[in-house]
Amino acid sequence: MLELFKYGFMIRGLEAGLIIAVIAPLIGIFLVLRRYSLIADTLSHVSLAGVAIGLLLNINPLITAIVASVLSSIAIERLRISKRIFGESALSIFLSGSLAVAIVLISLAHGFGTDLFSYLFGSITTVKQIDVYIIGILGILVIAAIIAFYKELVYVTVDEEAAKVSGIPTSLINILLIVLSAFTVALAIPIVGVLLISALIVIPVVTALQLKRSFKKTIFIAETISIFSVITGIVASFYLNLSTGGTIVLISIGIFLVSLFFNKK
Repeated sequence: MLELFKYGFMIRGLEAGLIIAVIAPLIGIFLVLRRYSLIADTLSHVSLAGVAIGLLLNINPLITAIVASVLSSIAIERLRISKRIFGESALSIFLSGSLAVAIVLISLAHGFGTDLFSYLFGSITTVKQIDVYIIGILGILVIAAIIAFYKELVYVTVDEEAAKVSGIPTSLINILLIVLSAFTVALAIPIVGVLLISALIVIPVVTALQLKRSFKKTIFIAETISIFSVITGIVASFYLNLSTGGTIVLISIGIFLVSLFFNKK
């Protein structure tokens, strides 16, 4: 078991994975309860375009993915607020458009080989020390923002109209939530990959909701499931030579199925 700690990439992967495991359910519970889970999928595809830009320009792909997802998240929320188009339509436009941009950039560069593949499905071997620092700093900022605006986020999630009447700046809180979601999605790419990040954000929360506990207890349960899935997935992928992101998600789904079974009982 201790053999994996002899490898630097495993230590970096576990450090980054733990941070992602903590912040993903914190964002996920607000997205799931607001039925806005599709935003994670949309921002993950936007992040893929950012990764392609980074690889093409020889810039750290994590940085370009963060910039692309944050800017797009603000644009999506502005479109939703303006009510020029429905929220789901805005997500669909950004999802397909960013994927098209990524494909065009990949074709211009004649493919990126294994680098792009690792960002699609997640690979702890590609996590650099600078990535751990970026994930750590921005992860702390995400947690601090959620703690600072916890009451407002809960109020807007439960009843946005009542929150607006009460004087809470709902537009600002909504922008804050979607920007924090963008950070979370982009930061999780090296661990679980573009195609699987939404699962890590949504599945632990949906599993915790099956137990029908209070809001804070649901967050705690989702955190426990997320951390367990990430650590177990990383360790299992190391010893069994499996895809890290896929293993983490499959473990999360397995826990979800167990929760469904006991909930039915």
